[in-house]
Amino acid sequence: MNADQLLGLLRQITDPGDPAVRERAADELTDWTRSYSAAEAITLATVLSATAARETSHLALEAQLHAILELTSTGHVEVAHLAHLREIDLAELPAELRDYLADLDRT
Repeated sequence: MNADQLLGLLRQITDPGDPAVRERAADELTDWTRSYSAAEAITLATVLSATAARETSHLALEAQLHAILELTSTGHVEVAHLAHLREIDLAELPAELRDYLADLDRT
């Protein structure tokens, strides 16, 4: 992944206006999981965790959590990189999203 591709993906993941853009970016990110360097996987997971902590759309949040789970499978992402997920209020989430967070807590 070159710098332009990484920056483009980060812009989409953090798009301030459209949750559909954030959702699509998180979905597309999982297509290339095994292609990321350690630094790219860590960067993407960290940014996704911060984005997820502030996400207002449950659909986008589900895509973000799924992408983070995929990134953890690379072996590069550690719990410390996902610290922002602790800011998510579990009481406000549907059960399936709480399950994603429980799975991530076990990684």
